[in-house]
Amino acid sequence: MRFELYRDAGGEWRWRLRVQNGNVIADSGEGYVRREDCEHAIALVKQAGEAKVVDMTTQIA
Repeated sequence: MRFELYRDAGGEWRWRLRVQNGNVIADSGEGYVRREDCEHAIALVKQAGEAKVVDMTTQIA
């Protein structure tokens, strides 16, 4: 897996997470004006491995 950092057509910074077969499995969903903010978002996603999984089908709406 690898994170790809790039600029979109509007000049904003974005990231995407690509797996070995070339498929994108996640992306930033928003553009960032500053590269540093985009890199910070990548760092937050990397930390998400510690997040718990919640089965929302068992939650009462």
